[in-house]
Amino acid sequence: MSKSPGHTKWPDHQVRESHMPEHVVALVNGKAVADSTDVIRVDEDGNPARFYFPRADVRMDQFQASATTTQCPFKGTARYFSLVAEGQMLKDAAWSYETPYDEHGDLKDRIAFYSDRMPVIEIKTV
Repeated sequence: MSKSPGHTKWPDHQVRESHMPEHVVALVNGKAVADSTDVIRVDEDGNPARFYFPRADVRMDQFQASATTTQCPFKGTARYFSLVAEGQMLKDAAWSYETPYDEHGDLKDRIAFYSDRMPVIEIKTV
């Protein structure tokens, strides 16, 4: 891991992480693909809240690694996963920071979902 170039270049940009006290579930067509009491909520300026689930609490058997990667100057390189469930594929529906920058090391080994781009994915607290 290393220091985030984004936090140095844009020191006023906020990326806030908080451990959620609630039990959180990610649903696709009403079925849980992630279910955890150990979720980190990330609130980043200009973006909707994102919920990062421990990989162990995600139904990884329903995801396929994608060739897609993106670079976030604050968190690091994101690796994407497509969801394959009930004969349906949602391309790049989830992502993970395998080696996040030091400032966001708690996101390592966690999966987040695009709940705002794909309406079949719903994040709810239980």
